Amino acid sequence: MAFASNSGSGPMADINVTPLVDVMLVLLIIFMVTVPPTSYPIEVDLPQPSTNPPPTPVDPPEPIRLRIDAGGTVSWNGSPTPMSTLQSQFEVEGERELARQPTLEIETDKDAEYEVLAKVLSRAKNANLVKISFVQPGSGG
Repeated sequence: MAFASNSGSGPMADINVTPLVDVMLVLLIIFMVTVPPTSYPIEVDLPQPSTNPPPTPVDPPEPIRLRIDAGGTVSWNGSPTPMSTLQSQFEVEGERELARQPTLEIETDKDAEYEVLAKVLSRAKNANLVKISFVQPGSGG
């Protein structure tokens, strides 16, 4: 067996790939050991279909139409409403039974601040309003 020697023509330019292969094999083993725990299924409680759906109300209540303008003004069915009285108005509507609770239809201006929408949604949630929908701007309901 003959080895080629580079005896005097300059520095050796061959790369030794053995340490690189060793490191890559160790990394492959580490990934193979750590990945299986992340593949366990996560249990999620999904709603189940019922054979008898709840009855639809004969005379559903009028929806509450909220509009949030770019300036942060909140309008309740067309009339401007201060944010301080919004919680009490939501609580009055939230005290009704679920079948008689009106739908809260929220329409926002495209330049409206998210903070105002977040405050409105948190107040609605705190008042136990569950029928909340978002209306596309300009669709009218």
